[in-house]
Amino acid sequence: MSVSWYQLQQLQSVLHKTQTKRFAGKRKTPKYGSLSKAFSDIQLQRFLHVIESDRFRLLFRYQAQLGLRIGEAVRVNINSIDLETRELTLKTEKAQVIDSLLIPMPLFKDTIAFISKHKTEIEKAQGYLFYADKLRTKRPEPFLEQDYVRNRFRHYVRLAGLDEVYDTSDETNPNRSVRHLHRLTTHSLRHYAITSFAKQTNGNLVLTSRFARHSDPSTTMTYITTRKEELYKEIDNAFGLSQVIDLKRTLSH
Repeated sequence: MSVSWYQLQQLQSVLHKTQTKRFAGKRKTPKYGSLSKAFSDIQLQRFLHVIESDRFRLLFRYQAQLGLRIGEAVRVNINSIDLETRELTLKTEKAQVIDSLLIPMPLFKDTIAFISKHKTEIEKAQGYLFYADKLRTKRPEPFLEQDYVRNRFRHYVRLAGLDEVYDTSDETNPNRSVRHLHRLTTHSLRHYAITSFAKQTNGNLVLTSRFARHSDPSTTMTYITTRKEELYKEIDNAFGLSQVIDLKRTLSH
């Protein structure tokens, strides 16, 4: 079957319009170069301290200590936790593969206490730890809605005095109002977990990549944050005053 030049041009035009529409409003490059999107230790403590709800506090701790994505965190089920080994089994949200993580002992103890306290609600929610409030939602899913969790997260970040806006969205849709870009989001808890794990393992990229459940270790590198204080300290160590003096002495000979 032969295709005319005109038909090829038409096909190219259709493909271009489809691609443009599909990716409209999406950024091709991150808005935040070297800006740290992770919590610091002190910031995380302040954030968790202002949360009056033990359900949301525990949910955010699962993100901050195990690096769960928000969609994975809200789906934590009592049936996916081995109470003898403390092992959490979950389906990785991005790769859609079954994976497992060890729940740290302090988090595990608090999980058991939470289950004991909210046994009735969890049973009604088919075993989901972070059960939805039936009075405020008509969703068929018995676990918390992700957007609702994001709204509560923003509330607690503001309450802790940690809300920072670093830019506005570059979306060009005229029907949308200006959307502010916040440094801290629910994903910042995952950033914190991965960065902390990398630090504890002395930068072992293989282990950190497995902890983060990334198929490509290069993806893990985008999560590991070098804090400004640590960077400046290492700059001083690498290029200390004594080295500058020695260099000057060498050059003068």
